[in-house]
Amino acid sequence: MAIGVLYVDDEINNINSFKAAFRRDFEIFTAISAKEGRKILDSQEIGVIITDQRMPGMTGIEFLESILSIYPDTIRILLTGFSDINAVMDAINRGQVYKYLVKPWQNDELKMYIENALEIYNLRKENKELARKLRLAYAELDSLGKSR
Repeated sequence: MAIGVLYVDDEINNINSFKAAFRRDFEIFTAISAKEGRKILDSQEIGVIITDQRMPGMTGIEFLESILSIYPDTIRILLTGFSDINAVMDAINRGQVYKYLVKPWQNDELKMYIENALEIYNLRKENKELARKLRLAYAELDSLGKSR
């Protein structure tokens, strides 16, 4: 199963544009709110989250911050129509954002960032699995050493 890319935006036109631009390249999931995005995260393996900053109910930064402890390996990209230095600083400090991009996005540029983010996600996942196997090997060696 492909690792998903979640795009969260309250503007349906942006969601449709995103799906049209990237559905052939990635497993795309979309949500019109942070709450809907969270439901998708709970049911799918998502490697990259791209969220709009300005949404009713919860900002993109608040959404990313709220899921950080539950999905720490997911790569986060903030996409906004507004250039705001405070939002940039919050995105980096609170939401641990990989990239901060301004709308309208350039398809080739965004595709490259998504590919890079998925690569980072996969490397993190692989690293965790290798660390788990190493801990098991050490435990087995330790038990062999004690049985002698």
